[in-house]
Amino acid sequence: MTQTVARLLAESLEAHDVDQVYCVPGESYVGLTSALIEKNSIRVVVCRHEGGAGYMAVADGRLRDRAGVAMVSRGPGLSNAMVALHSAYHDATPVVMLVGQVERKDFGRLALQEQNYSRLLSDVTKQVIEVLEPEQASEAIARAFHLAESGTPGPVAVILPEDLFDAETDAAVDPARPRVVAASRPNDLDRLAVMLEAAERPLVLVGGALLADAVRDNGVFADLNRFAEQWVLPISPTHRRPQLFDANHPNYGGYMGIRVPPDLLAEMKRADLMLALGERMTDSVSQSYSFPTAPKPQLPFVHVWPDPNEVGRVWRPDLGLPCNPYEVIRGLLRRSVPSDAQKRRGWVAGLNAIHRRLLAKEWEPTSDGVNFAAIVCEVDKHLAPDATVTTDAGNFASFVHRYIGFRQGQVFLASVVGAMGSGMPMAVAAALRRPNTQVVAFVGDGGALMMGNEIATAVQYGAAPILIISDNGMYGTIGMHSYVRYPERPLMEGVRLTNPDFAQWARSFGAEGITIERESEVADGIARAFAVKTRPVVVHCRTSQIQMSAWRRYTRAETLP
Repeated sequence: MTQTVARLLAESLEAHDVDQVYCVPGESYVGLTSALIEKNSIRVVVCRHEGGAGYMAVADGRLRDRAGVAMVSRGPGLSNAMVALHSAYHDATPVVMLVGQVERKDFGRLALQEQNYSRLLSDVTKQVIEVLEPEQASEAIARAFHLAESGTPGPVAVILPEDLFDAETDAAVDPARPRVVAASRPNDLDRLAVMLEAAERPLVLVGGALLADAVRDNGVFADLNRFAEQWVLPISPTHRRPQLFDANHPNYGGYMGIRVPPDLLAEMKRADLMLALGERMTDSVSQSYSFPTAPKPQLPFVHVWPDPNEVGRVWRPDLGLPCNPYEVIRGLLRRSVPSDAQKRRGWVAGLNAIHRRLLAKEWEPTSDGVNFAAIVCEVDKHLAPDATVTTDAGNFASFVHRYIGFRQGQVFLASVVGAMGSGMPMAVAAALRRPNTQVVAFVGDGGALMMGNEIATAVQYGAAPILIISDNGMYGTIGMHSYVRYPERPLMEGVRLTNPDFAQWARSFGAEGITIERESEVADGIARAFAVKTRPVVVHCRTSQIQMSAWRRYTRAETLP
């Protein structure tokens, strides 16, 4: 049957189980937008910035373990969205971004907003697929989803010339390709079992690839817990994957995030074996390539990641398993539990004791605003077992990771690579994808005015996230780095921020606005925020500059801006 390419693309997206796409409407792909609206089977979420649309697609990719989809126009539209592609690429998150392009007859003329996307996007995507013939449109979509979701997941861009959408074709829909899952070899599992049995102080890191398994299979958490308990192993979730293991479980071995507290890291470094289970391994997780040291780790190192190109790329593992991490857990559970596993009981208990001390709800009040710890601890009291929490990038997020005891079944979303602006768009995507559940976003005053405008998208589509803004009047992380590196100098004027009344700003969108200026107002303010169910809430928290992070304070007040 002959039909337009736009119609064929819409049906191809349906064939890949796409039910929601995010966009800022653009003339270069208006043919596709019109076809989607006409079919009315896929919700088109109109956003306020292409970066916001891209971040929502990244969040959707995490929430479903299927590629999230964003549509952006050529030139400036795609340029705005590149921050989301960067995040997805570094965070190993599947995304398919559909990009409008100039008409084919104008290629190479430097037409309005024309760019060579294969060159521009070569370092922030797994592949750029240019569709030049109508007959290849559906095949391109199928290939894009397959590449985005295979091996190390990531973003794929599909470039669609403006004149292609109205072209007609009799090409059939290319259906979704079966997902390939790599399994471990029996002899590798045997070797891993021997290494684990011999170890007296093993450390097991669990990361993003295992989280993807948990989205697909709700048995992952139960099997991970059983593995930890039967084999007597400490489990440490990695940077911005805290929901992988219950923070109150006795086998919790500490959070392996960025800048692990010195006493916990010192104890972790006594390990005699490290098993990275579904963790890609980055400089953040490895404490700037010091644990394990790169390229040769200072302890026996086992790396499990579903991509042979990644295993061994930076570190030389003693054993590399380029396979699905859940298959490794299940394979080990089918083996006999080591007879002397109990020898590790003291090691596990020691790590857990440090973790519990660090998790304690303790903080010191501050004289120049609310210690953000008080806000985060109060929010934790209200979080449901299936709540979603998002954070933007910044020092304020350290309070979330220190004071919230995440549980399996809760969802955490953030830009693992640390790109600002992600917190609010990801919260909107979560509220749309998981209606009638709690969604709480923590952002700083810097990130709030980068992508906070997506609160308008939340209002438009009936999403009701809670947005907690830490307003300390400065780019706190950069201030901290300046203070640590150059303690003798005053903080540079460049970190100072002038902010609006965020509660009033929220009301201008039709959201609820709440202000917290003193610690005595925290309990009531947070309770009021959680009581609102039908519209977004912004909680404007006037927070301390002195308390630079959950772990550090400025000791010389004259250095503050």
